Parts: sequence; C-alpha cells; structure tokens
Amino acid sequence: MSIRKKLIIPILVLLTIGLASFSVHKFYVSVTQIDFIPEKKRIEVTARFFIDDLNNALENKYKAKFYLGSERETEIQKEQLKQYLSTHFSIRVNGKPKTMQFVQKEMEDDVLICYLKIIDISKINTLEVKNTLLFEVLPEQQHITHTKVLNIKKSILLTDDNSSELLKY
Repeated sequence: MSIRKKLIIPILVLLTIGLASFSVHKFYVSVTQIDFIPEKKRIEVTARFFIDDLNNALENKYKAKFYLGSERETEIQKEQLKQYLSTHFSIRVNGKPKTMQFVQKEMEDDVLICYLKIIDISKINTLEVKNTLLFEVLPEQQHITHTKVLNIKKSILLTDDNSSELLKY
C-alpha cells in the first residue's frame, strides 16, 4: 500500500466519524409582534409560524391531515386554525382578558403569517401575553414576542416552562 493510500484511509475515517457526531437539530421558534395603536384604539398582532409545525399541531389536535398554506387548504381548516389560535394564544390588557379578532393570514416561503387585532383599547398599563401554541407537539418550541406600546419596546421569550409574561408600561 502506498503512503498516499495509508494517509487517505485514516483521514476519511476521521472525517466520517467527525461528521457523524454532528446531528441536525431543528430550531422551533415563532415570532410575534404586538403593537398598540392609540389613535385607532387597538392592538395589532402579527404572528409568524413555520407552516409544517403548525400543520402538525393541528393534525394532532383534530386527527385529520392539514394543508394550511397550500391550494388544498379548506374553509374548515381555516376555522380550526382560528379556534386553535384563540385557545392557545391570549392577551390580557390591564388585567382583563381581551378577545382577539382574526383579520387574515398569508404565506411567506414556509412561514404562515397571521394578523389579529384587539379593538376598543384606550390605554395600556399592563399587558399579559400567554402563548402555548405548539407546545403539545413540540415542548422545545419557543415564542419570541416583541411589543411596542407608546414607543416603549419590550421583548419576551415564552417557553413550555414559562408560557406567559406580564409587561408593565
């Protein structure tokens, strides 16, 4: 065996072992923006989720195949999405629970963007955000939430262990 072959085989073995030791880890995260618009007396919410994670959670809950974000999406699936969001995502303003209205949704690459709003909000002293979306199927899911209330920006990270946070303004 030549010296070249003697060197190549150990190098290939080391490369194979080295590459095999790295495992692919998917990052499970959503990003939500919550803005208070005082002149309109409302809160606007923009929430972004990876579509495959959301479809998996809905399939788990409703025991049916989901096609949100595709041409195979149905009206029933849209309604089930709205129900799922209202069950797992809530906002309390000044200690009082508020109902979010689903405005619309759109796809951007592999991300589903949901737009929601809360009306008749004249003042915010405290904002409590609770988000348990996807935790039933992805306990490692994280929700990054940014808020802007009267030009005060705050950010929080919600997890399965800490699914709600109270912000004071």
